[in-house]
Amino acid sequence: MLPPGLLRTAPLRGETTLSLICRIASRYGLESKALRSCWHWRNHQPKHESGACRADAEVLLNAAGRQLLAGLCGVEEGVLARALPSWGQEDAKLPAEESGVPAAAWRIGGAVAGPVAFGCSLCTARRTGTVVRVVRYAPFWSRVCVRHGRWLLDADADQPHEYLDVRHLPEMAAAQRRWSGVARRAARAGAEPERVFALAYAVVARWWDQALSWERETIWPQRLHQVAGGDAGGDLERWRIVGRDAVVFPEVVAVAEALLDPGMGELVWMDSGAGRPRALPADGMFCRRLGERVGRVWLGPLAATDHGGPLIAWMGSVIRLRRGAGGPPGYDNDPWWLRREHQPVTTAGRLRVLGKEKRVPGSGTMWRTVVPPEQRARIGSLIDSAEEQLLQLRGVQSGPTAEVARQLLRGLGHSAGLIEAAWKRTAVAAVNGGVPWEEVARWADMPAEVLRSMLTAGKPEDGG
Repeated sequence: MLPPGLLRTAPLRGETTLSLICRIASRYGLESKALRSCWHWRNHQPKHESGACRADAEVLLNAAGRQLLAGLCGVEEGVLARALPSWGQEDAKLPAEESGVPAAAWRIGGAVAGPVAFGCSLCTARRTGTVVRVVRYAPFWSRVCVRHGRWLLDADADQPHEYLDVRHLPEMAAAQRRWSGVARRAARAGAEPERVFALAYAVVARWWDQALSWERETIWPQRLHQVAGGDAGGDLERWRIVGRDAVVFPEVVAVAEALLDPGMGELVWMDSGAGRPRALPADGMFCRRLGERVGRVWLGPLAATDHGGPLIAWMGSVIRLRRGAGGPPGYDNDPWWLRREHQPVTTAGRLRVLGKEKRVPGSGTMWRTVVPPEQRARIGSLIDSAEEQLLQLRGVQSGPTAEVARQLLRGLGHSAGLIEAAWKRTAVAAVNGGVPWEEVARWADMPAEVLRSMLTAGKPEDGG
């Protein structure tokens, strides 16, 4: 057992308890595993699928365990309580307080107190005098270390990078400073800044996924190559995942600011026809102005026609509130409600998918590099036609029963044909791109031989 407080180790604000334990061990010249033996552990340490220990793992302590940690780092418990977000949180796995046994339970940091990121090692060394890794709770809008020009990455992903170099991208620090004012504006408007940021992030992340087909997009590719050390071309897929949150951060702040602007809300109302309702136009003033505010004057029509996304959902909520047709309070008339299907996939989630895809021959290849443009366009056209057909059927709800049923069934049959043609063409494109028949059949939920005979019997139907 170590002498209590022999070497004082002060906590860093927002640090995970596990990170502090590891720093204490480092100061005593011990492996963190050796120091962790001072506590009685009630479950196993979280790990990635690869078997590597998770950097975002967190530790919850009972009263005796907290007292022991305070003694080891030579800091009062009150100081630790103010610095460590997980301090004092309970867990059903921990024994009763009266047991007196220092006990600990493993958790995932993101489930304890929010997003977990790596700390700036240069700032840590400057403050503590030692070079050691720090993990801390940090929302996306505070990820830029302005002093050292670093974007601090999520700690929940199984990847080697702790930060991205953004020293030559001054817009990153500027966006972080700008967010403080946007957050204050959100609070004055009665909106939670976290929800405003989340919605803006979802909007921009969706643009990011679409940007590979935007020939006029030049800003994001330049930033991505910059944060990748000069050239992301060698592993573009991975860098698009790892670098996404940093690269799009300035646009997220700009979109959040725009969505809070009452003048922008007025443009949405005018685009909707104000008191004379009409479908939102592709050349609407709101989306055109939004494109200008994010430095892309050409973006308006692309954003306006992205039906089913978070931006159109936000516009719909604004319109319903102005018309007074939103009904009782709820997500339907809450502009800042972010539907589950609109939430961006995390970096960790995308990396897991990428890893699995690369274990399947051919599936790691970029869709746009193996599927001819005309085939991609045809698939998109079929999907768009099916969507348009289904939207038209929403209005077929009045008239004689037989006539309504006839129109609905005929329309649904036509839509089903379009969708079938689209999935057949998609399956053919996947096979031609090198994905095994068996894998495509599993995705289509049918036997491989049935799929093979179906697709080789002739060319996919045009679907009308």
